[in-house]
Amino acid sequence: MQIDKNGATCLVLENIALNGCTYSQHGDAAFSFKLIMSFDSAFILHIMKDVMRITGMLCQALQQKSQDILNAMHLVTPTKTLIQKLRDDGWKTLLEEVTSFCKHQDIEVPDMDACFSSVGRSRRKQKSVTVEHHYRVDISTVIIDQQLQELNNRFNEQAIELLKLSTALDPRNSYKLFNVEDICLLVDKFYPQDFSDQEKIHLRLQLQHYELDEPNHPKLKSMSSIADLCHGLVETKK
Repeated sequence: MQIDKNGATCLVLENIALNGCTYSQHGDAAFSFKLIMSFDSAFILHIMKDVMRITGMLCQALQQKSQDILNAMHLVTPTKTLIQKLRDDGWKTLLEEVTSFCKHQDIEVPDMDACFSSVGRSRRKQKSVTVEHHYRVDISTVIIDQQLQELNNRFNEQAIELLKLSTALDPRNSYKLFNVEDICLLVDKFYPQDFSDQEKIHLRLQLQHYELDEPNHPKLKSMSSIADLCHGLVETKK
């Protein structure tokens, strides 16, 4: 995490603040430098660092060109659990890290027990909360809750089950993941209107033939993706 007075960004801003061509450049650079070297910026950077550290493995798994959906889905639950743990138990460690960082960088650390005052709002409308409450609840908890909500929206239980069942169609490793029961379950749970009862019976029989035939077919046995398999099935009239 690079934010210090000798960092490239800070050095450039300091230089512009001192040697900028116009008063506007002086002011903008000075304001930006002050904002970067503030407790607020340090706090937000640290909480985002913790969130990204937890979600990093899942993000990398989902971005891989040769994507293993099953392994990626297995990362979803522990990622959610770690984010929740950060929300429930991570405050003390976070505050200690930010405070230590700010002291090292000569950034003023506010009194956490003081009453928080929001600039730009009438005192009558301000809730009487401490500085610690502001950073812990209004910033840290909000950021973490947004991340949890995003994960829950993208990977709810139904979506995860659908993706896991869909891996039964993966042709890699000689159709190692192929499973007749999983595909039939996929049809029953997610596509009930697309198959009649008779078609479901025929589907099971067709899948049993497929399980024995396709992995040994000279043009289909080395497929590496579902897209390749679809093209291959059309080409071979399977």
